[in-house]
Amino acid sequence: MDKNTFTGLFLIMLIIAGSVYFLQPSKTEIQKERELQHRDSLKRAGITPAPANAVKADTANVAKTVDTAALKSPFGATTVGAEKFITLENDSIRVKLSTYGGKVYSVELKNYKTFDKKPLILFEGDENSFGYTFTAGNTIVKTADRYFTPSATSLKVAGKDSSSITMRLSYSPTQYIDYIYTLKGDGYKLGFTIKPTGLDNVIANNSSINLDWATKARKQEMDMTPERQYTTVWYNKMGDGVDYISETKDDQKEITDGKLQWVSFKAHFFSNVLISKQGFTKSNLAVSIDTADHTHIKDMKASLALTRDADGTYPMEFYFGPNRYSTLKAQGYELEKQINMGWGPLKYINRFAVLPVFNFLQQFNWNYGLIILALTIILKLVLSPLTYKSYLSMAKMRVLKPEMDEIKTKVGEDNPTLLQQEYLKLYKKAGVNPLGGCLPLVIQMPIVIAFFRFFPGLFELRGQSFLWMHDLSTYDSIWNFGVNIPFIGDHLSLMCLLMTISTLIYTYFNNQISGVSGQMKYVGYITPIIFLGALNGYPAGLNYYYFLANMLTFLQQYIIRLMVDDKKIHAQIQENKKKPEDPKKKKSGFAAKMEEMMRQQQQLQTKKK
Repeated sequence: MDKNTFTGLFLIMLIIAGSVYFLQPSKTEIQKERELQHRDSLKRAGITPAPANAVKADTANVAKTVDTAALKSPFGATTVGAEKFITLENDSIRVKLSTYGGKVYSVELKNYKTFDKKPLILFEGDENSFGYTFTAGNTIVKTADRYFTPSATSLKVAGKDSSSITMRLSYSPTQYIDYIYTLKGDGYKLGFTIKPTGLDNVIANNSSINLDWATKARKQEMDMTPERQYTTVWYNKMGDGVDYISETKDDQKEITDGKLQWVSFKAHFFSNVLISKQGFTKSNLAVSIDTADHTHIKDMKASLALTRDADGTYPMEFYFGPNRYSTLKAQGYELEKQINMGWGPLKYINRFAVLPVFNFLQQFNWNYGLIILALTIILKLVLSPLTYKSYLSMAKMRVLKPEMDEIKTKVGEDNPTLLQQEYLKLYKKAGVNPLGGCLPLVIQMPIVIAFFRFFPGLFELRGQSFLWMHDLSTYDSIWNFGVNIPFIGDHLSLMCLLMTISTLIYTYFNNQISGVSGQMKYVGYITPIIFLGALNGYPAGLNYYYFLANMLTFLQQYIIRLMVDDKKIHAQIQENKKKPEDPKKKKSGFAAKMEEMMRQQQQLQTKKK
């Protein structure tokens, strides 16, 4: 890379950075665009958005007027009543049920706190809506707007105490709809069954119902940006596996060609999942973002068609709990697959290699900072043969550099094709692979990138401290700027800064080992600076891993350098050059293609001259 090429690339980077900064839309324009997307998503979901100047009524202080006509309609007595609350709880969760709509009013996870040490409540009140609509006679009945009558029981399930609450929506003493909630003595699952009784001649199409469920996901973590990045609606389509709708924008998906086993309103570290044992036959899923709302991450909605079981009921269950891989896997139904561990091979590296090693190290009850250190050491030991080959190849190229300089002086720089041909002849005689230093690094890259997805979604790091880092699942800010600075953000992460400095030092020593000279040696310093801006908002645990990887690489290269003697390498190369070429030796496909390409370029240049 000559000086002009390097200067051109540097100017291109400046232009891109400048265009991103100066051409970015204003906050007002972004807000207007978000509002338009939000209203469009509501319309697609069949919800009429309220006017911008609408006044929200304080329903707590507004007395409802009794509609005498409604009282005479089917289920008319359920239009009036008083909202009451019933609580079910075990060691893991506290669930509050409301008689208004018979729904889950709030869910608290008892063993966890928010980032500011407050009780962790997944949702409460109007943040969660749930119910279904049916036609009785000429009346459209919405269960979400009706009052249920509660009754409580307790029972034994598999030797453990369980609590059960039945919410009844009555048509007559012998005709009614029951919502049956059951909570076992431990765990995060809440059993839920809809049981209509004696209503086949009252409700049209009673064999199938359509549930409407919507939740506003609360902000639970310090940084809302990654929370929104990892929050969306996931689902398990029977036969097709687990999938999700967009995490980055308002999105909607209608599924009519198969059954869904479950639908999950997944946030970064916690999920609300509705599981149907029979499956949802038709589904309409939607997610939307209101950037002006700093209390809730996203709005998630699902319209789900249910088919009646053989006994006339609609059996389901909720999962309200953490996105810990082992916990989700224990629930069944492949819930663990909603933890996004990357695409393609990265997913399999994390799921079948990194995660088992991480789980094994957890058994020692170490601090998670020490577990990450042990994980990094194990990875470096496994990859050490590739690291050794890479170093050895770079050492060979370094030894050959004086001879390459002689060829360059002899041939000249005005004929790059001929120069490359002479270089290839030298590599061939010396028995050196010019790509030998790159290929081992390329093989390691999927593993390095896999960690980029592994640590941000790792529930175990949430709230775990190490050294000055109070929470390994988020950034460790040492300087809050108070304003959002382009490229870097509104803060500076110390571990990200240390990682960047270590990468710059690594690049310097790597250039010494490989013998890189000229403008090319400066190119390697650009990447760490880019990483500083890209990873500044990422979890401290991730930057800590990259920092450790750099430190261990220094140690590895120091040990390897003691093992590798440049004089012996030079002597071996000279011996290889003296050996006659074996005519029977088959050229590699790459070498043959390179030689053919060089020949064609040389012929083309000769014709031009």
